[in-house]
Amino acid sequence: MNVMDELKRRGFIQQQTDPELLYDLLQEKEITFYIGFDPTADSLHVGHLMGVMAMVHMQRFGHRPIAVVGGGTAMVGDPSGKTEMRKMLTREQIMANTAKIKKQLERYLDFSNDRAMLVDNFEWLGSINYIDFLRSIGRHFSVNKMLTFETYKRRMETGLSFLEFNYQLLQAFDYLVLFRKFGCRLQMGGDDQWANILAGTDLIRRVEGENAFGHTFPLIATADGKKMGKTEAGALWLDAEKTKPYDYFQYWVNIDDRDVVKALSYFTLLPMDEVEKVRDFEGSQLNTAKTILAFEATRLTHGDSAAQSSLSAAIAAFGARQIPADLIPSSTIPRGQISAEETSIPHINLSCELPAQRPLVVNVCGDYQLTSSRSEARRLIQQGGVSVNGRRVTSADEVLSPEDLVDGKIVIRIGKKKLFHLLFS
Repeated sequence: MNVMDELKRRGFIQQQTDPELLYDLLQEKEITFYIGFDPTADSLHVGHLMGVMAMVHMQRFGHRPIAVVGGGTAMVGDPSGKTEMRKMLTREQIMANTAKIKKQLERYLDFSNDRAMLVDNFEWLGSINYIDFLRSIGRHFSVNKMLTFETYKRRMETGLSFLEFNYQLLQAFDYLVLFRKFGCRLQMGGDDQWANILAGTDLIRRVEGENAFGHTFPLIATADGKKMGKTEAGALWLDAEKTKPYDYFQYWVNIDDRDVVKALSYFTLLPMDEVEKVRDFEGSQLNTAKTILAFEATRLTHGDSAAQSSLSAAIAAFGARQIPADLIPSSTIPRGQISAEETSIPHINLSCELPAQRPLVVNVCGDYQLTSSRSEARRLIQQGGVSVNGRRVTSADEVLSPEDLVDGKIVIRIGKKKLFHLLFS
């Protein structure tokens, strides 16, 4: 089977250069390809997962991925999809971010024996001679053509710096360097990178007289048009310190019914024959499919132990759910009755004593990020969405008292989705 058949079935194809030639190339031999990640933060997020999972599928079919961490291009900033110039980072910040991103990618890709590579484009961009670069590379680019691309047209309205205008040349040069050093024949990326990818394939054709290919996948959005992976607290990060595995698990459990098949296709490795059957699921079957999605997605990102703990915490909070053996049978989720582990429920240590200081429930929820803010906690209380040890909180003035302590802790539930153990010191 050609990897493009798998990617097409899973919805990973938006645009391609020379689709038939690319298909034949992938059928004939194993190729080297690359995807770029600008280290503008110390973690990847769900928005990057389309690229990461595309690399996973390509590697599973024998092709070699190169993850290019843009230590050089991050110092310029990609204007694609941005209405203003990105924040400038120091080289030290970029190097620290790169190290963390490498660890995250190692959960998904096999880097042993050069089966996958991670390179930093600062290696060749950091020492570039600008005059030589303009003479050898810049002469192949038409400003008129660059200004026809949507990325630049949109930014011309709000202001485009000359610094950012160089970005497309640098990314195209990346592709040329990778083609020369590693025989890289394919660049993949989100559809907002289409213009930059075309620039790279065109540069290789002009300079080397060879075919190189481009492939984009769709920008992921939920059924209601929002970016997938966006929460009230912001991005859904792959770093366990920035987004706890339990919260990551809960995001997938609570996605819109209409997005379940899409998410299973994109963010798990479950066979598509089984995923397609979910289209006909309703009610409890669909809810169970969401639990399977959450487990598999969390397992890929955070490992088996974190997935098990998150599942156990969800059971402790919301009750056991039977997973029939014949429902998506390839899933690695435990089947039958699953025990709940008390320790897997998030524990929050409060720096106050009872009964000397009796904090307001509103303050505790907001200050310790059980809710996004105190005002959000107050609103939820007014709507009956906050409870203490199973008792609904009815007033924003309610305080926690010594009587609320049970076995050294207080259990607070926020809505139907969040459960916390509060430990007082």
